[in-house]
Amino acid sequence: MEIAFENGKRGIVNLLRYVEKSGVFSRFSNLEYFKQFHVNKEAGTLCWPDNVDIAPETLYHEATGEPLPSWMTADGEQAVVKKIAK
Repeated sequence: MEIAFENGKRGIVNLLRYVEKSGVFSRFSNLEYFKQFHVNKEAGTLCWPDNVDIAPETLYHEATGEPLPSWMTADGEQAVVKKIAK
């Protein structure tokens, strides 16, 4: 899927790999289900029925190759946990 962002950047995200993750994303193998996506404009998220969605940060990373925000990485997650634990 080609995705364009408000900052003018765009790229292609291979959503087929989400099918391989199984779980809720296995529904993507049903083309009729997949076609039911919409964009939640408030959150900037791709959404499907039954509360299936993909975070905009993930889509941006996959489409542009830019790094994920630190809070989404293992190091960032640990830093948040440490900060909360103090």
